[in-house]
Amino acid sequence: MATTNRATGPEQHATGRLVQIGEAAERVGLSIRTIRHYEDAGLIVPSARSEGGFRLYTEPDLDRLAVVKRMKPLGFSLDEMRDLLNVLDALDTAIGNDRAELLDRLGMFHTAATTRVTALRDELAVAEGFADTLRDELDHHGSPAG
Repeated sequence: MATTNRATGPEQHATGRLVQIGEAAERVGLSIRTIRHYEDAGLIVPSARSEGGFRLYTEPDLDRLAVVKRMKPLGFSLDEMRDLLNVLDALDTAIGNDRAELLDRLGMFHTAATTRVTALRDELAVAEGFADTLRDELDHHGSPAG
């Protein structure tokens, strides 16, 4: 089992330096609570635990968290996130028909993400138009701050 040296931090792991959950949260831009939620949902599992039971994450673990973080604003469900992570994991070793099927699934995720990005841009344009309308009203009626 991995151990943590208090003087130098987490030890090296086969896939690189191990970081505790606080550093993982800071580096990826997620809260510790969110990372624990994703762990409970089976999206991310720490690669190791310290002797004291602290979660330890590798760079690939942080990469997985980053994928999940980017999927969240696009409205992907936890099941969809899990499915994409499984596709990405399997692509590393898949060959032949299995690889082609995985690439098709990855393509479907790309299409869904692109569609959702377009919808968000449309919503943002509406929201910006509303904010501009309010600014125009303030300018027209005299802004109390102006």
